[in-house]
Amino acid sequence: MAENTGEIRFGFTTGSCAAAAAKAATYMLLTGKEKTDITIETPKGIPYHAEIVEITRQEELVKCAVIKDGGSDPDITTGCHVFAEVTYADAIGILIDGGEGVGRVTLPGLDQPVGNAAINHVPREMIEKEVLEVCNVCDYRGGLRVIISVPEGRELAEKTFNPRLGILGGISILGTSGIVEPMSSKALLDTIRVELNQKRALGQTYVAVSPGNYGLEFMKKTYDYDLDRSVKCSNFIGDTIDMAKEIGFSGMLLTGHIGKLIKVSGGMMNTHSKEGDCRMELLAAAGLKAGCSADSARAILDGNVTEEGVRILLEEGKLEAAMAYVMERIMFFLRKRAGENLKIECMTYANQYGLLAKSAGAEDMLHQLIDGKGL
Repeated sequence: MAENTGEIRFGFTTGSCAAAAAKAATYMLLTGKEKTDITIETPKGIPYHAEIVEITRQEELVKCAVIKDGGSDPDITTGCHVFAEVTYADAIGILIDGGEGVGRVTLPGLDQPVGNAAINHVPREMIEKEVLEVCNVCDYRGGLRVIISVPEGRELAEKTFNPRLGILGGISILGTSGIVEPMSSKALLDTIRVELNQKRALGQTYVAVSPGNYGLEFMKKTYDYDLDRSVKCSNFIGDTIDMAKEIGFSGMLLTGHIGKLIKVSGGMMNTHSKEGDCRMELLAAAGLKAGCSADSARAILDGNVTEEGVRILLEEGKLEAAMAYVMERIMFFLRKRAGENLKIECMTYANQYGLLAKSAGAEDMLHQLIDGKGL
């Protein structure tokens, strides 16, 4: 069940559900004992106590499920069954794949390569960690095969962007923190305000803001900066700027994946897909501005994800110029929203290509935040 935090409940991701079901199935397979509840540790450090349902036990196969609870988040996957089937494998190690209702990647530029089940890398790491923990307790050194399935997944996927992204046959198994933080507008805006107030109360005059955890590894490796230290604004970039001004910050650094921030270059201050999705159009326009060919612009428009468009621009030798133009437009709209009393800087990156563009003062502001000089 989702945890309670006052009026707001957070839930647990499909990745956490898959890891919990896999851990329970592994325990039942290796011990021969039934398990109706299990606890895992999420990457956020919050334990997940999951009820195990729909248990099938055979001598060399165990299958069971966890029912997804998204908490206060209006999550279409809430109530679905996330199954894990665990069997013995000849190969050493933990082999993870998707079954019924879990999508399969058919286009490049996503978290998983073409051909893989759409089980993102953090959920895969969670599943492996929890299964190996049981193996160690049971002193089992052989291989195991874990199949994650979601019977409702194919139908649910039609309500997501998965078909457009080239993920076919079901939903994705997602999650970077293991928990689902509330995404209803009021609840999330209240959460953002609380985080901003806390940082200002601690004496910070600068604040780092990020839509989410995409780019976590890049920022840590390149700048030794943990994105967990930033305020998560989700899609509410404009509202977060307004609140930062109101609360009294003198500077704000926005860092984010190009898939979100490309929208800001078109003046969108709420980057949720329901507000509009012009990512590929803006990227193609930036490419044309930088001098890319009409064929490349058409290829970008025909693409599904911004990382694919970045690859096209890179191959044509126009990426640097295009991203410089994108950042110029982003900064125009950010400064227009921020006004005179809030200094604002920005950095954007791609998972596969690293830093794409930064405003003139972005690195300086980041180093001040890292060094604590923004206090």
